Amino acid sequence: MTVVAFIRLLRPKQWIKNLFVFAALVFSQHLFDWEYARYSLIAFVLFCATASSIYIVNDILDRDRDRLHPRKKNRPIASGAINIASAITMAIIIFAAIVPLALDLPYKFGLALALYFVMNISYSLFLKEVVLIDVFVIAIGFMLRVVGGAFVIDVPISSWLILTTMFLSLFLAVAKRRGELVMLETQIETGQGVMPKTRKVLDQYSVEFAEQLCTICAAGFVISYALYTVSDRTVAIFGTEKLVYTTPFVLYGVFRYLFLLHKRNLGENPTEVVLTDVPMILNFAAYAVAMFFIIYFRTL
Repeated sequence: MTVVAFIRLLRPKQWIKNLFVFAALVFSQHLFDWEYARYSLIAFVLFCATASSIYIVNDILDRDRDRLHPRKKNRPIASGAINIASAITMAIIIFAAIVPLALDLPYKFGLALALYFVMNISYSLFLKEVVLIDVFVIAIGFMLRVVGGAFVIDVPISSWLILTTMFLSLFLAVAKRRGELVMLETQIETGQGVMPKTRKVLDQYSVEFAEQLCTICAAGFVISYALYTVSDRTVAIFGTEKLVYTTPFVLYGVFRYLFLLHKRNLGENPTEVVLTDVPMILNFAAYAVAMFFIIYFRTL
């Protein structure tokens, strides 16, 4: 057992998902207010710690199936780099550290974090094997991050922003299922044999079905975002209609992701796509800069 193995067990690359916690901070125009930023940062850390404890439980439960997967077999528990007793001990330590910190924050945030934990443990135990419910659990997890980020700094959040988050997370979750199915089909076509499905729920999906769901979710995401930028509430809060000019960045991001999904078969790991594809990174950076100047300086 090594320090590197324990760090990998926590899956720090996945912490990028918890950046959704900062959505309320940015859109409430409190980014430069240290008191608000401090609470948002604490919320981010708590969501990261909670997610890591859930990943540990999930890796323990899935260790046998992970050994059958070409990538997941290298996870610390599946590969034997960390034994189960050590993994359980780490999960308990993390959980013990989370509780007192969460109790010092607004109770609504604590409820959101607790619901996130319970829901994801349920996902690890049985919900991940229920068709469609599996992707909705992932989507609700992202929504809880956004809502939790608003609760911790006590600011209202737009319903359109919540809908946008739901459609985006559903899109990524369904794209991941499609990527897993394509990988299985590719193995058969290349004569590598049939790899046992490491997710039983994949039996209930097909590439065609997943593609239809992706189309619906992508359209819902873009439309919800566009409507958010021009809604009366948004214009009144930010004092400008220029947020609509950020829509092309969102469209390009969706188009680029679909390109990578269909032409490069990279949909199995959404986090890796976001962190490694240069055009995607540049597009996100440009979007962030545009949003920053529009929200805080009302310029573009």
